[in-house]
Amino acid sequence: MNTIFKNEKDQKWYIIDASGKPLGRVAAKAAAILRGKHKATFTPDQEGDFVVIINADKVAVSGNKVQDKLYRHYTGFVRGLRTYSFEKLIARKPTEPLARTISGMLPKTRLGRKMRGNLKIYAGSEHPHASQNPTPIEL
Repeated sequence: MNTIFKNEKDQKWYIIDASGKPLGRVAAKAAAILRGKHKATFTPDQEGDFVVIINADKVAVSGNKVQDKLYRHYTGFVRGLRTYSFEKLIARKPTEPLARTISGMLPKTRLGRKMRGNLKIYAGSEHPHASQNPTPIEL
C-alpha cells in the first residue's frame, strides 16, 4: 500500500471561550487542534488549524494553584532566575499562563514554532478575527 501525502492546506479557524474553564482542558483541546489531531488526515509533519482563545484572563485553576503554582523565567544573567506565582503572572500578562501551557504541549521544533503562530490568545471577549468566521468549540 502506498503512503498518501496531504499537500493541500485546508485550515479552519476555531474559537474557544476560556472563561470559567480549567486551564489544562482548554490547553489540551487547543494543542490538539493546532497539531491537527482532530482530523482524519492527521500526519505528525503537517500543521493543524488556527485557534483563537478569548477570555484568557478568566481561566480557572483548582485548589491553591492561584498562589502555589510557580512560573520560572531565566534572564540569562547571573542570579537571573525570576519566579512568579499564577496570581502575579495573570495580573501582569493575562494571556501568558495559557500560552505557556499550550506551548509545552506542542513539539519543540520548527513546526511547533509555526503552530504557536497559529494560536491567538486574547484577555477579553473581543478579537479581530471575526472575518475568518471561527467555529466555536465547546469544552
